[in-house]
Amino acid sequence: MRKYQRALLNGAFVLMIIAVIIASLTGCAANDGLASQFKAGDNKNYIAGDGSVTEFAEANRKPAVVWSGLTEGGQELGSEQLAGKVVVMNYWYAGCAPCRAEAPDLVALAKKYPDVQFVGVNVRDTAETALAFDRNFNITWPSIIDAKTGSVLLAFTGIVTPQAVPTTLVIGKDGKVAARVLGRIDQSILGTLIKTAIEE
Repeated sequence: MRKYQRALLNGAFVLMIIAVIIASLTGCAANDGLASQFKAGDNKNYIAGDGSVTEFAEANRKPAVVWSGLTEGGQELGSEQLAGKVVVMNYWYAGCAPCRAEAPDLVALAKKYPDVQFVGVNVRDTAETALAFDRNFNITWPSIIDAKTGSVLLAFTGIVTPQAVPTTLVIGKDGKVAARVLGRIDQSILGTLIKTAIEE
């Protein structure tokens, strides 16, 4: 009888230890922010894939970026000329399939928000190729030809990933990046981001 009671006590003790271990592991998982975000599927603090959107809270935005370059038309264009304006900056190149797919949506948004300055940053092509793309897709805004210098791409290091093309930035009136879309834009989402920047 005593052996039986002892065995029961030992079994209960083992079960209690297992319960404590499980509880502690569950607590660790609950305190792991990235694990929780991954389970929730809300894609914070990591890139989920094409089209992922990041909004930067005003208090957490990086300083305004100074940038400039030559457009496909040979004119100098830079941040100083666009001070006080909301800017939509789209990184693209002509052979990029999602860039081509999103071009009509960008054209529609540019028409909807005429006070917003759209600017392309072409990361691979010559001016002639960019101009042909403009004609084909009815692009009315300038694109900086950044293929040789990479100066605009470098200016936004830490915000724009060189491999992520297209990438679209919404830059506030203060010159700070307010939002970023990695991959092809969704017209309604980008429209909302633009509207938010206008209202700030």
